[in-house]
Amino acid sequence: MKYKAIIFDMDGTIVDSDHIWDTVTRELILSKVADAQEHHLEEIQNKVKGLALHASCHVIKEYFDLEHELVHLIAEKKQRALLKYQEQIHFIEGFLDFLLKVQATELKIGIATNADDHTLEASIKKLKLDVIFGEHIYNITHVNNKHKPAPDLYLHAAGKLGIDPKDCIAIEDSHHGIRAAVDAGMFCIGINTSKNREHLKESHLIIEHYDEICLKTLLYNKTDKK
Repeated sequence: MKYKAIIFDMDGTIVDSDHIWDTVTRELILSKVADAQEHHLEEIQNKVKGLALHASCHVIKEYFDLEHELVHLIAEKKQRALLKYQEQIHFIEGFLDFLLKVQATELKIGIATNADDHTLEASIKKLKLDVIFGEHIYNITHVNNKHKPAPDLYLHAAGKLGIDPKDCIAIEDSHHGIRAAVDAGMFCIGINTSKNREHLKESHLIIEHYDEICLKTLLYNKTDKK
């Protein structure tokens, strides 16, 4: 086979949680900035998509020149998210069907996510991700909190799987995640769950839905990277 592993991002790629982060980002800003305009909110949403919790709160603090301590912004956003995670998350449409196709091959699988320990644990508990991925679930804690777009998470996941990064497929939904995967040397598929193909333009293949991925073509035919 041309590739030996698929490494998935989590939020927005296999777990339908982007709506939660969009909501809590908006709620956090409006609780601190009374005169925030809609175009400000939209710009921030674009800037923080795919970023880790700490990095996203840093962007918000800097953008609005907030006096609030960063640690307090992080804690508040985390708490808002966790309350919603417990009831509102589910798998991205088509993921489980695609997973069955992957499991019928010899591909190894793993997760590389910018999620912190708390939201990752909530996802594992709610969706039984450990049953699917076993021990191969990695987040920023595993790489000293060095978040995407740095390639460290993908390199770490590939190393733990025992697969050379060039033999890995990464599936991502954000610009930051795609940059991390590409810089790690992986073939990156961008899934357009956020309905903004511009964010995915650096990926090697853009899809709207998992059923557009033809494993036979990817694994046994030559697929040139950009």
